Amino acid sequence: MSQQLVNSIKYLIRLTEEEESLLPTLFNRVTLKKNEYFLQEGKVSGHVAFIEKGLAGYVMTHNGEDVHFYFSRENEWVGNYESFLSRQPSTKSIIALEPSVLWTISKENLQKVFDTVKEGDRMGRLIIEDVFVKSSKQLTSLYTGTPEERYHEFFELFQDIQHRVPQYMIASFIGVKPQSLSRIRSRMANKH
Repeated sequence: MSQQLVNSIKYLIRLTEEEESLLPTLFNRVTLKKNEYFLQEGKVSGHVAFIEKGLAGYVMTHNGEDVHFYFSRENEWVGNYESFLSRQPSTKSIIALEPSVLWTISKENLQKVFDTVKEGDRMGRLIIEDVFVKSSKQLTSLYTGTPEERYHEFFELFQDIQHRVPQYMIASFIGVKPQSLSRIRSRMANKH
């Protein structure tokens, strides 16, 4: 089992030795090739995962175009919680943007964490709170921020992965065409 995953959980909650020894029985290691789906639009999400290595992109189709709206990288959780919790088909896909190693957990096994690990419910709450805050900020930015402000927010949020994500995905994330992103970057470079 990944020490990164254990450390990530220990960052959120305290684990006894017995609780820590339970974790390897609940998670499965999965490798994805570049452009392989972790979750495909229209399918029900059966797992959430911790990213040990790699990068995942969230994408949905709107008016016939792919809209890239979030990225998850090493030491972060990835999943479509809306589909995972409701058991409804996903309206978005999650794709490996580079070769990735994930530690997946099913809804049933996650429930075992909540039931068996003393602070398991707290762990789940903290992870969901983090997802909610990030989603809410991004949604607000999309409706109230200028393209330059949204690019600046992308840069702040994902500075460490900006060179790992294709430019057209960054443009999609901030809600502009790739040509507009080039102009935004040029204007921002001239300011500095």
